[in-house]
Amino acid sequence: MEGLTLVADCGGGGIKSVILDAEGTFHSKPERSPLAYPFPPASLVTMIKEIISRAPAVDRLTLGMPGMIRHGVVVHTPHYVTRTGPGAKPDLALLTAWSGFDLRVELQTALGLPTLVLNDAELHGCGVVAGTGIELMLTLGTGLGSALFDGGRLAPHLEMSHAPARRWTTLDEFIGEHERLALGDPLWSRRVLKLLDLLQPVYWWDRCYVGGGNSRMISASVLAKLPDAVVVVPNAAGLGGGVRAWHLTNASG
Repeated sequence: MEGLTLVADCGGGGIKSVILDAEGTFHSKPERSPLAYPFPPASLVTMIKEIISRAPAVDRLTLGMPGMIRHGVVVHTPHYVTRTGPGAKPDLALLTAWSGFDLRVELQTALGLPTLVLNDAELHGCGVVAGTGIELMLTLGTGLGSALFDGGRLAPHLEMSHAPARRWTTLDEFIGEHERLALGDPLWSRRVLKLLDLLQPVYWWDRCYVGGGNSRMISASVLAKLPDAVVVVPNAAGLGGGVRAWHLTNASG
């Protein structure tokens, strides 16, 4: 029998956490813990230990974080490798510290709990996918997150945010928070439509979900133009996926 799962969704500015039961029902109010830069791997482990210490007894941990995560190992993460936060220049020492860091093993050892570590968009997608056909999860926040599911199974992660975009270095820069603030929500929302036009011939999805903190900033006029196969989902789904993630990935426990 599955017990309680602590779910932690790590972003560029803080960590959101909640406790879920086996059915995915919230057993605590979502909590947000701000993080301070520089933020090396040891700081993340310490923060999760502190969150666990304040929570009722849980049976396992699900953690989502930005970047390329493979089998719980951090291949690359965009924000935590800077000394001052998202958008700053990467620091060589932090790049070295995060590259190849086995976060799953470190957390599992520190906490004594079965632990699943995956990309934050993958965590979000686990909370919303129907489990049929090709389903793409896009998250709009500091940058662009993505996760692909085939018949409800999570596919290997691709950092679509690093793909080149015309006149911008990457899709991250095309649709990220910096551009939203610079353009304003109405013009930025039109970029959301453009992003969907760019990605649809790449994925040929049966369903595309748009979530993340900035999904609520999409203008009403653009929401009305979204294709039927595109669904905007609440940001809370990122935490709600913490139980299903154990079933939609190759995790066990």
